Amino acid sequence: MKLHASGEDYLETILVIHKKMGMVRSVDVSRHMGVSKPSVCVAVNTLKDGGFLTIDEGYFLYLTDIDREVAEKIYERDCFFTEQLIAAGVDPKTAEVDACRMEHVISNESFNG
Repeated sequence: MKLHASGEDYLETILVIHKKMGMVRSVDVSRHMGVSKPSVCVAVNTLKDGGFLTIDEGYFLYLTDIDREVAEKIYERDCFFTEQLIAAGVDPKTAEVDACRMEHVISNESFNG
């Protein structure tokens, strides 16, 4: 299953929340991303069915080892572009939004330069 930009955003969000809180629930993802709980439910089930994450009996979300690496790379790109845009004088909120768009379209070759 190919991961689309929205799926990458969910993986990155799960990683960020896990780094901050240690545990991740769908409601945490909903709050962090500003999307509805039903939207998160659909996305989580799609990611689970695609083998990108697991859910335990307490409904906590966990990235698989391979997808943790994918999420780390996405997060690295996001941070890099956000920092570069802010350094160039872009408003931090705008920089975050634009960095999120940029992280999905740049090739590995261009990013790793």
